[in-house]
Amino acid sequence: MMMTILDVEVVAHIVEDVGSNFTTIFEEVFLMKLIYGTGNVNKKEQVESFFKAMSIDVEITSLKEIKFDREIIENGTTFEENSLIKALAIKEFCDEKNIKGIIVTDDSGLCVNALNGLPGVHSARYAGDHAPQEVTLKKLLDEMEKTKSKDRSAKFECVLTAILEDGQRIVAKGETLGRIKHKPGPMGKLTYGPIFVPDGFDRCLNELKPEELGNTHREKAFLELIEKIKEVKGL
Repeated sequence: MMMTILDVEVVAHIVEDVGSNFTTIFEEVFLMKLIYGTGNVNKKEQVESFFKAMSIDVEITSLKEIKFDREIIENGTTFEENSLIKALAIKEFCDEKNIKGIIVTDDSGLCVNALNGLPGVHSARYAGDHAPQEVTLKKLLDEMEKTKSKDRSAKFECVLTAILEDGQRIVAKGETLGRIKHKPGPMGKLTYGPIFVPDGFDRCLNELKPEELGNTHREKAFLELIEKIKEVKGL
């Protein structure tokens, strides 16, 4: 079949349009850009390393990199509420500065069943602002002793909130189930790591190597979030 001059001109315009937009199309389809609600460089690098290990192509920008300088008051009563509070504040900032990307924030902590879910959203300040690890652990163990409960089950929970560029919100959750030890193990690392024993192990979190534990509660939440974002975007 012979092509007319008009056909050739139409094809040429299509090729020109596709060529000019190819980079944008490629990035939207194959590269997910996230603005992660943390100024902690180590936390950002941990998430980047996780995605790299999972062969997930994601570009992550921290709050420090976008020069976010506003105070966020996390006064929610649940991980979901605090995660959303942070996401909305960062979204407002990004809209004002014309910064593009998917906003992702998290809130996480330790929930002990015998303490009715505490420390929960208060995990970081359970024994007061900037309390030493030893003080925080002692308070939790003392509170558990007061309950006289034999139930030592607990979990680390992470809730992620994503706000897409069109305003859609997506929530994902991850958990690591376990139990609380009577006495702390090696100190350092995660605040509650010395007293939390994940299900399936007889050693506390601080004694386990990453490859032994597998995906953390935060990593589980991120995997769920990425799949939900892909579903919404039709990727």
